[in-house]
Amino acid sequence: MARFSYGAWAGGPDPLAGPLDVRSAVDALGRDVMEGRSVREALRDLLRRGEDGRTGLRDLAARAARRQKELRRSGDLAGPLQRAREQLAEALAAEREALAMDDDDAAREREQRLDDLPRDTAEAVRELEDDEWRSPAAEAMYRQVREQLRDDVLGAQFAGLRDALAAAREARRAAEQGGDAEGARAQAAQAMQQMKDMLADLNALLAAHARGEDTTEQFEQFMARHGEAFGDDPPGDVEELVDELARRQAAMDRMLSSLSPQQRAELSDLMADALGDAGLEAEMAALSDALRALRPGLDRRSRERFTGGDPMSVGEGTDALAELSDLDALSQALGQDYPGASLDDVDVEAVERQLGAGAAADVRALQQLDGELRRQGWLSPDGADALSLTPKALRRLGESALAAVFSSMRGGRRGGHDERSAGAAGEATGSWRDWQFGDEQPLDAVRTVQRAVLRTAGSGAAPGGTVTLEVEDFAVVETERRTGAAVALCVDLSFSMVAEDRWAPMKQTALALSHLIATRFPADQLEIIGFGRTAEVLSAGELAAVEPSGMQGTNLQHALALARRHVARHPGLEPVVLVVTDGEPTAHLEGGEAVFWWPTLPETVEATVHEVDALTRMRTPINTFVLGDDPGLRRFVDALARRNGGRVLAPSTDRLGEYVVSDYLSSRTAGRV
Repeated sequence: MARFSYGAWAGGPDPLAGPLDVRSAVDALGRDVMEGRSVREALRDLLRRGEDGRTGLRDLAARAARRQKELRRSGDLAGPLQRAREQLAEALAAEREALAMDDDDAAREREQRLDDLPRDTAEAVRELEDDEWRSPAAEAMYRQVREQLRDDVLGAQFAGLRDALAAAREARRAAEQGGDAEGARAQAAQAMQQMKDMLADLNALLAAHARGEDTTEQFEQFMARHGEAFGDDPPGDVEELVDELARRQAAMDRMLSSLSPQQRAELSDLMADALGDAGLEAEMAALSDALRALRPGLDRRSRERFTGGDPMSVGEGTDALAELSDLDALSQALGQDYPGASLDDVDVEAVERQLGAGAAADVRALQQLDGELRRQGWLSPDGADALSLTPKALRRLGESALAAVFSSMRGGRRGGHDERSAGAAGEATGSWRDWQFGDEQPLDAVRTVQRAVLRTAGSGAAPGGTVTLEVEDFAVVETERRTGAAVALCVDLSFSMVAEDRWAPMKQTALALSHLIATRFPADQLEIIGFGRTAEVLSAGELAAVEPSGMQGTNLQHALALARRHVARHPGLEPVVLVVTDGEPTAHLEGGEAVFWWPTLPETVEATVHEVDALTRMRTPINTFVLGDDPGLRRFVDALARRNGGRVLAPSTDRLGEYVVSDYLSSRTAGRV
């Protein structure tokens, strides 16, 4: 028989795991959208601040910025030049010490020559190239100036060679000190020949790649021969090879650009002489030209100001500037401030390399959250760079808003205003459903007791024991409603609603009422009418997406005209008109055009009252919810209520939803529906 063993899943995300719960993220997005932000802006801010304990992009970008500051304080980019000067000074001091022991004219001439050397280090090294040295130790020190700088340049371009070059240099020095100068020269020649071979093979590979040839096999052969030059994480193909080499070359160019003109010229000459002395200058120049042609868009000229005191080698400076370049790109991707920005732009490997495994895990979690919001159907694309909330998301926001309203009402803050009656229910359908707060339907007593008994038995209670009723046991009878309501909810979209922080409560109220009607009273017909300088009919989704406008005007007349049209289209339903506003009318339609003026024109009042009277003749009460304490508005709505027979309510902003929903339910309970 076959034997099987089982253990923890180790192949990535658990294939049996359920979908990521993003509902709290949807709620957070909804809150921002309710405040008047676009869905794209709300999502961007959500990802910036993080959600459910996830570190957001803002904190990750701050960590990247701190790392950049640390790098700029890490050392002195002029270190290679300073070290070359010190090495040359040591060699000249040793030579003078040897000359002081000789009392001849040649020694004095040699001393004078040393005194007359140029102050420029590169020129001084070049002038001493063919000299005969009295001190072998001084000559070795002089040769070390070029050798170490050459190895430093090669190690900066090929980071994997640094240790090998340093070890070879120490071996040659040990051979020289042991008297085996010939062996040391042979070792140096062999090492440089290997380097020439590697550069020649590399340049041939890049040339073939630039011509568009298939270089797969050539790349594999190159890596088999010279892979040690690229350390423990070698490139996987030619493109990765070019990326890495060009990145380091650009960093070296930026290091030179960051020096003063005199320092840059002096160090460049030293580096050219060091490479030329080993016969590598032509191959390195060809490599430089190839990389510039293959990656022309890299930044090679930006200057960086390093404030540290410790001298840096060419390799250390190149590493620091390459890391700064990575951090610059990473900070831009984490900022998401450019057109078309996406979390896919964030290089997770770069995040892990620069900020650690924990930061990479945070980015992956944010990417998963971003993807799941779309995959699970909460967000959908809306144009080139826009997003919109899906009907599923709007239902979630409406459900949350309604739950908050009912929670407030359940607390008893509205007193008897929220009492329910089953009088509006029709014939029973024979089915039942779970009781929910606000239900009008009668309780199904048999089903309720049965559910309590089954729950008690399932909990392991002793037979014959006491059965208690819990909230989840209650069931209501499903009924056919005999009639419904034509509900027009008119909401003020004028600028004052935004300025006084009433924008979000207004939207949440509309969504709560919309969700209540859609789920509990489907026979009712709701129309949401938004009014500013003009009025328009809006779906729940359109209202949620409405952003604040700086245009002033409160055109209640147009809103009531649309409400009257909605009521007239449903003559068999009871009319319910609800108005949420914080300012008296300041605009009306005249000849199809909006007329705005403040203080309110008599013509505006007359046009608005005309619509009030038309609704009154249709026996349609207008219940107005007044936000704020504008005395002109209070006088107007009080007069409107006396003329129409509707009511005026003045809730605080945080209780607006409670008042509107409760008033709607009370209208149904009172028998008008």
